[in-house]
Amino acid sequence: MTNGSFKQVLLFLGMIGVVLSGLSFPAFAQEGSSSSSQTDGEKKEDEDKDKKEEEDTSIYGTMVVTGSRARPRSATESMVPIDVLSIGDIANQGEVDITNQLRNLVPSFNVNSQPISDAATVVRPANLRGLAPDHTLVLVNGKRRHRAAVIYWLGNGVADGAQGPDISAIPSIALRQVEVLRDGASAQYGSDAIAGVMNFMLKDSREGATLEVRNGTYQEGDGDALTFSGNVGLPWGESGFINLSFEYGQTDPTNRSVQRDDAALLIAAGNNNVADPAQVWGSPEIEDDLKLWANFGHTFSGGQSFYGHANYVSKTVTGGFYFRNPNTRSSVYSADGGETLLIGDLLDARDGVLDGSADCPTVPIVNGVPDQAALAAVFADPNCFSFQELFPGGFTPSFGGDVIDNSILAGIKGATSDGLYWDASASYGSNEVDFFIFNTVNASLGPDTPTSFDPGLYKQEEVSVNFDVSYPLSEMANIAGGVEYREETFEIGLGQQESYQIGGLAEQGFSAASNGFPGFSPLAAGSWSRANFAFYADLELTGEKWTAGVASRFEDFDDFGTTMNSKFAFNYRFNEAFATRGSISSGFRAPTPGQSNAFNVSTEFDLVAMELVNNGTIPSSSAVARLRGGEPLVAEKSINYTLGTIFKLGPIDVTLDYFNIELKDRLAVTQLFALTDQEVEDLLAEGVTSAANLQNFRFFTNDFETETSGFDLVATYKPQSLGGNTDFSLVFNKTETSVEEFNPDTLDATRIRELQEGLPEIRYNFAANHRMGGWRFLGRVSYFDEWFDSEDGQVYDGEFLVDAEIAYLFDDRLGITIGGQNVFDTFPQENPGARSGVGNLYSQFTPFGFNGGFFYARVRYDF
Repeated sequence: MTNGSFKQVLLFLGMIGVVLSGLSFPAFAQEGSSSSSQTDGEKKEDEDKDKKEEEDTSIYGTMVVTGSRARPRSATESMVPIDVLSIGDIANQGEVDITNQLRNLVPSFNVNSQPISDAATVVRPANLRGLAPDHTLVLVNGKRRHRAAVIYWLGNGVADGAQGPDISAIPSIALRQVEVLRDGASAQYGSDAIAGVMNFMLKDSREGATLEVRNGTYQEGDGDALTFSGNVGLPWGESGFINLSFEYGQTDPTNRSVQRDDAALLIAAGNNNVADPAQVWGSPEIEDDLKLWANFGHTFSGGQSFYGHANYVSKTVTGGFYFRNPNTRSSVYSADGGETLLIGDLLDARDGVLDGSADCPTVPIVNGVPDQAALAAVFADPNCFSFQELFPGGFTPSFGGDVIDNSILAGIKGATSDGLYWDASASYGSNEVDFFIFNTVNASLGPDTPTSFDPGLYKQEEVSVNFDVSYPLSEMANIAGGVEYREETFEIGLGQQESYQIGGLAEQGFSAASNGFPGFSPLAAGSWSRANFAFYADLELTGEKWTAGVASRFEDFDDFGTTMNSKFAFNYRFNEAFATRGSISSGFRAPTPGQSNAFNVSTEFDLVAMELVNNGTIPSSSAVARLRGGEPLVAEKSINYTLGTIFKLGPIDVTLDYFNIELKDRLAVTQLFALTDQEVEDLLAEGVTSAANLQNFRFFTNDFETETSGFDLVATYKPQSLGGNTDFSLVFNKTETSVEEFNPDTLDATRIRELQEGLPEIRYNFAANHRMGGWRFLGRVSYFDEWFDSEDGQVYDGEFLVDAEIAYLFDDRLGITIGGQNVFDTFPQENPGARSGVGNLYSQFTPFGFNGGFFYARVRYDF
């Protein structure tokens, strides 16, 4: 744990200690917090009201704050489309990870399992409205949240190269509401808000407590998940609150593999050291998944409010890599495609002279079996070495990371006597992933290689300072503005020496660095920072039937210059049953310091060569990248349009919104380029110690333009004929992306297809929720359209999934829920090349997962 992380833990524990010690502090409270002077009857009335609002699925009347600096308004009064998810919507699932929970509720939001995807297995990429993860801005209580340290080197095309936030760090038990703004909002919130904004609103109760236990498993009998969580609201003085939440869980891995043909042939030939399956495709193991969150606020006697929130999150994620065949794996076991074994001359390695002084025998491989006599001679000679000695059945590296995420935000707000509202806040956020890899080798070290390595770490730190003001000019007009200073730093931490070392056997054709994920060398390690300053203003006007708003934001980045973005939006209500709304805005996203400076090496399966290859991603500023068109990165620019309607069809409430996003100078990684010998030498000089074993490379570029368009339909129905105790909802999304312009020298047909077809074009779900006395019944049918998997070269068919849940509330405190997700145990279409390829029976980028039915029980007790 770093010193900064340790300080954040101490701060969190100290906050709890303050409350428990009963120390007296001046009174602060966030807006909307309850007062301790309420009578018991008033409290009960408020609780009943909150419960009714939480259960009400109508899109009319739900209050939102995202997308405006004026007073909160209902979702249908908003000038832009906003999905409002109550804690009941989120909690009534078997999933614990908030990213999966949101995927099941918001069809325009996609996330998948990422089983063998380097760092993307540790922090999974999530996409909103078909765009990259870093095109969505994440807020907590309306304040910007820091991004994750992980850059998604492997993300099925759409997410490749993105660096977005880690939404999974937020436990659902800490939330009271999630607002998903489906419109560009860079003119209001700054960089990243191109696809939209997700605002996670934390609980702010000053009383009550909840404990919850969830346990579930897949129908296949693996992937057991056990989670304990709790929330408590505590009074702070006369009117303030501290609301604390925790979640702790463990998730076992899953296995949906079939044995690879090459591994099966090895076993048939008599190699009993090969595992079955040799390579595991499944969800990773997640251990010690701890989430601690606090939300706090208090009001001074003068009316000023102090507020803030903090978190400490940690977990260990372990996944798998590709199988290394003991006869054919290049630069470890063989140098000629499996005709002979690669034998190391240890005498030459020590003296640095390649003269074959050990006179090691040649070991031919015939019908999948190395010549046993020749191999025995190698084993008997202390100056000769084959990795068949160390891993006779080949090896499959295990890769993962220890994640630590922490943040703290504090602010104070109030109003002057003439009605000017002001809000000043400051925040710090950090996300660190310390990588590890084991069951692998640095082949160039021969018999001296470790089999487990610390390759180094990625770390992202952000500091933000904001000052906002808002002033109601009249009942019909509100003006607002503010300034922001933000600084972010991306760090690559040094790996252990053996993870990047070029050993003595490298000149004999053995690969250098830890195989599968090379460590970060002293030349590659370092930190890079960027600061930016912004000021912004907006004006909202409200008439009897209409609302209109304009917003502008100027931003100055110290590494690529300035940008100015604006927005116009409106809502016009023809009558109580029909309204229309729309917006037009410009937006931008600045490339991160990590995208400008980081590099990575990934081992991937080449469908053409039918073998593993090492592919590198290098900075665009690299001399090697510049030879292929690499240039300094610039900001992405967007134009967003939305036009929608809100109407009633009798008792059915409906919203229908069209959107169009034109994205220029879009940032992503290029196609793969084959390395020349000179480029290998240049990369070695730049600190890429594994360059000698790279076959291809790619880099970041702003070399293409896309258009993403579609529409969202939301309909809710609460029939009075069923006593008003049954809610029906339909949520439909259609999103398609087309690459409009591109540079054929940097973007090939595969990359274009990944961007256009990597996510389902159509998604929808229909849900029914019925309450009867103490019983509650939930059913949900979801549809996921077809998608393209570039790793398999296949287009996979769409599928329907069915979820069901039954709950019983014994009294006002104890509730028990049992349910199933994907209750009919539906699997994706099988991969026809699984056995001849790498054993993945299903597409690893399946948008709804490939593990089958999951069944669970949940027990909740309210104090």
